[in-house]
Amino acid sequence: MGARLELALLTMAVDQAEAAGFTMMTTPTLVNPDIMAGTGFLGAHSDEIYYLPADDQYLVGTSEVALAGYHKDEIVDLSNGPLRYAGWSSCYRREAGSYGKDTRGIIRVHQFNKVEMFSYCRVEEAEEEHRRFLAWEEEMLAKVELPYRVINTAAGDLGSSAAQKFDCEAWLPTQNRFMEVTSTSNCTTFQARRLGIRERFDGETRTAATLNGTLATTRWLVALFEKPPARRRLAVHPRGAAAIPWRAREIRACCLTSA
Repeated sequence: MGARLELALLTMAVDQAEAAGFTMMTTPTLVNPDIMAGTGFLGAHSDEIYYLPADDQYLVGTSEVALAGYHKDEIVDLSNGPLRYAGWSSCYRREAGSYGKDTRGIIRVHQFNKVEMFSYCRVEEAEEEHRRFLAWEEEMLAKVELPYRVINTAAGDLGSSAAQKFDCEAWLPTQNRFMEVTSTSNCTTFQARRLGIRERFDGETRTAATLNGTLATTRWLVALFEKPPARRRLAVHPRGAAAIPWRAREIRACCLTSA
């Protein structure tokens, strides 16, 4: 049941992304050092990344890395609006420094699956695009009826690549706390500048902006199964079952069965 629930959740995320104009991709989970470094992941938290010395390659912790490197050293056409991609991949994280935290279950694991949104856009459009990413994340959370809050991350807690980051945190009743389920970052020109990704503007070339955001991931299953039984049994939509996409119905049916 859990496997089908995860598949339904991720597929629903892809459906939503494609409906919003994203191009769906299954991305590589192995990348070269220049791509990993270009996205900013080899800085302060490089010890969280799996490195394969025999091949001089890295396992990605998010498809953001591969999607950022997709247009490396290219001039992209942004005259008709942002270029948006949705990457489905397995993700790998060492979780270094997290010893003793969430040691049971699937909240903090070394391998998980995720659908990630990624956008190349003009610098002037980045802030608005970031708001759209947050809205798409909230749309997904509303579909599965998870109670959540939005955190505008403090500057001191941002990574090296992000100028602004919003986290959506779902409520875990059994632990009496919130858990991060989505994150969206506006990286402005940080990644594109390091990866040589440019656009044409007013007859010249200049650096593009990049943004990323989680649309669904394995961790959501915890919050779904921990919804109070009374809420899990709300399997019938007020407007009737026909109004709910079949994957949303399947997700609710799985939650109902677990009650």
